[in-house]
Amino acid sequence: MLQARIAAGLALMFLALPGLSGCAGAPSIPLAGAYFPAWLLCALVGVLGAALARALFVMSGVAQLLPLQLFVCTAIGVAVAALLWWVWVGL
Repeated sequence: MLQARIAAGLALMFLALPGLSGCAGAPSIPLAGAYFPAWLLCALVGVLGAALARALFVMSGVAQLLPLQLFVCTAIGVAVAALLWWVWVGL
């Protein structure tokens, strides 16, 4: 009985093994002699995208018409960061 459970557990592990082949490591970027995670750069670009959107909203006068501006700018920042991540790293 115990040997059958061990064999079943090993078979399950070997079946799951090909699904883990994509977990080799996180994408990183060499910057100033150090490696930074790619998600950190995407997050920084997202923050810059949100700040740029906010500046454009204020200059165009749309900011006075938008309710919940914090949520709108946050959503724009998340969308920019996610789009950059999907284009750069892939789905």
